[in-house]
Amino acid sequence: MRNTPFSLFVFVLMSGATLAAANLKISHQFPGGTIDSGDFRDRLCRKFAAELDKRSKGALTATVYPGSSLMKVNAQFSAMRKGALDLTLLPIANAAGGEVPEVNIGLMPGLVTSYEQGMAWKNAPIGREFSALLAEKGVIIVSWIWQAGGVASRTKAIIEPADAKGLKIRGGSREMDLTLKAAGAAVVSLPSNEIYAGMQTGALDAALTSSTSLISFHLEENAKHLTTGRGHAYWFMFEPLLISKTIFEALPKDQQQLILSVGAELEAFAVEAAKADDKTVAEVYAKAGAKVYDLSAETVRRWREIARGTSWKDYAEKGPRFAKFIQLAEDVK
Repeated sequence: MRNTPFSLFVFVLMSGATLAAANLKISHQFPGGTIDSGDFRDRLCRKFAAELDKRSKGALTATVYPGSSLMKVNAQFSAMRKGALDLTLLPIANAAGGEVPEVNIGLMPGLVTSYEQGMAWKNAPIGREFSALLAEKGVIIVSWIWQAGGVASRTKAIIEPADAKGLKIRGGSREMDLTLKAAGAAVVSLPSNEIYAGMQTGALDAALTSSTSLISFHLEENAKHLTTGRGHAYWFMFEPLLISKTIFEALPKDQQQLILSVGAELEAFAVEAAKADDKTVAEVYAKAGAKVYDLSAETVRRWREIARGTSWKDYAEKGPRFAKFIQLAEDVK
């Protein structure tokens, strides 16, 4: 029997037959909480686990491992591809872009500028092509999740591109870094759970990350300025809930369908929670004494134009599939 990372429990029935129950392991890098409070990405994973248990009547369960307690951030995607990790919720460009560079389109500055546009990817040609790419790599999308982001800075406000000049900034993906470099910044590559230490030590002047991470990792303790993603944003991250294709295909068809159904149903929760955090983050930082700024549509356009000539161009030139992805994504309005 092939080894799989999920746990199998065998129940002996009165008839003498056996029924195997699977317990899936869900790993993520974000702070843990409860099903009702805390980082919404952790809550989504817990809601997902609870629904699997409830609807399968205990035949399919899941355990959530927050805060990289099961596996380090950068090991998760590769582990899923090999069938060594069941599920993860991760910022795909930041965590998998080095291994599968096509996924860097999931944090392409200025390409997605609203939740409605991002969620429209799922049923558009770009969504089908993106899903096919991940399936080729051994990963299946369970929930489509997008998050707007902002900039926390300990030195000065970063609103216009010119404001980034000379600062050490974490962008979150190679493509975001290219745009920041074009604006004159010195880029620093770190996963989101290491930003706090970077800003605390002075290794970072500022960081772009999702509104939820700006809250969950308590960056307001080191930031004097916040540029929010509420209303208008050029930083949108695709942070899906993913399952290993190897693990998925080892499950019975009814459990496969249950996983996909519950994952799809939780997408509405993710959108509303992300939008709520875009507003909450401003309140959190203002309360901590930081100055808070919002972006205008015109400012987003200026960032977008820099990105089009740097990040988009660099990505498209990597090959026909990359160029096709950019074009299909631009077609989603």
